[in-house]
Amino acid sequence: MTRPYIVCHMLTSINGKISGDYMSSKYAKSGSKAYETINESYHSQAWLCGRVTMEENFTNFQKPVIKDDYKIYPREDFVAVSDAEMYIVSADPSGKVGWESNSINYSDRPNAHIIEILTNKASDGYVAFLRDKNISYIFAGEERINCTLASEKLYELFAIKTLMVSGGGVINCSFLDEGIIDEVSIVMVPVTDGKRETNTIFENANEEKTMTPIGFNLEKVEIIEKDTLWLTYLAI
Repeated sequence: MTRPYIVCHMLTSINGKISGDYMSSKYAKSGSKAYETINESYHSQAWLCGRVTMEENFTNFQKPVIKDDYKIYPREDFVAVSDAEMYIVSADPSGKVGWESNSINYSDRPNAHIIEILTNKASDGYVAFLRDKNISYIFAGEERINCTLASEKLYELFAIKTLMVSGGGVINCSFLDEGIIDEVSIVMVPVTDGKRETNTIFENANEEKTMTPIGFNLEKVEIIEKDTLWLTYLAI
């Protein structure tokens, strides 16, 4: 295999929502704890999220500060750290996340070095911004991220053997559509969220493409305390 083993690992409501007020409710407490414990059990080297998820959780939608006299770098991949204990991968096709440093701390996970996945839509100024921050980046695609190419580069350049894809729904769906999700891991908490604006696990944002149904084999169902379920599915 020339790419990592890819697991889509998500915390959801009964009706498949991956964000919303339910996540801070009493019904999600045991599931949130189990989600982290299960994530650790995969012994992955990286976890990946989309731009909006990164901005919501780590940068508070702060804009990148780009110098007026920035240096123009060639459109080549940049490996700032090749031996990190953990990586966090940001799927950011246009280059918008305003990172303050080149690593983040989250929950009890190891400090994670940031890798940005860019397309050729990203500006020269943003590339220079990443270089100034000593943040790694790879190019994968012209306007939309080529998830297969990105995965292969993560494997080759950073020795990432297991990659956890953790939302939002659009980036999850991009990996799904390319047929490179090997396993779906769902921690389902005993609560619903009926808001239309909250996201689900897989959401197709490409209006030009109609996706066909994609099936998985149920591998395991485990009951976690307080009515929470852990479901695992394997690619067919």
